[in-house]
Amino acid sequence: MPYFSQEYLNFFMELASNNHKEWFDRNRFRYENHVKKPFSAFTQALIDRLSENYPVFNELLAKDCIFRINRDIRFSNDKTPYKLMCSAVIAPGGKKSTAINGIYFEFSPEHLRVYGGVYEIDKEQLQELREGIAAHASDFKNLITQPEFVEFFGEIRGEKNKVLPADLKDFAIKQPLLYNKQFYFFTTFPTALLLGDQLLETLLKAYEIGKPVETFFNQFIHRK
Repeated sequence: MPYFSQEYLNFFMELASNNHKEWFDRNRFRYENHVKKPFSAFTQALIDRLSENYPVFNELLAKDCIFRINRDIRFSNDKTPYKLMCSAVIAPGGKKSTAINGIYFEFSPEHLRVYGGVYEIDKEQLQELREGIAAHASDFKNLITQPEFVEFFGEIRGEKNKVLPADLKDFAIKQPLLYNKQFYFFTTFPTALLLGDQLLETLLKAYEIGKPVETFFNQFIHRK
């Protein structure tokens, strides 16, 4: 069943040119009923479906996973107060999770985007992950070149370091992704998907396709 209506998209399209508190307050009823509630309902439905096969998600609630619409403007030159999308991460611990075992998604009028993988880890964890990839280079290559993964997500992305620790330089000749300090992947869908009845199944498929890569990453990262 569809979880969203055209009003979800209309709200953000109008917010883009009226991104201030006065407009938002005047349109708060629209936000609550056409944006916040349906996004929460969809997020909970996705949690519930994932929990059927993966008990690690059993205790999660939508409110633990959904990010605030308010932007953090403290250190930004852009002082507009609101994001132009809704976003959430379903992972053990929700928004506070440090596990690489979940799915992040954002829905805007421009696109729907779904992410997985490693976006932010500390220096020690990054070294552990790089060493794991180097030691299991063939397994890693096989996972990220699987036809279904490539068709769905394309490639592993992320910012790179210009210099590697000496013990990894030889390995990086064969696997240049070792220079990455992030190892994430994403796919983009047209907004038409948001208004149809295949949205939930599509995100479930995205999770399943990305899970083997995330499982590979998880085995090497020691969690504090």
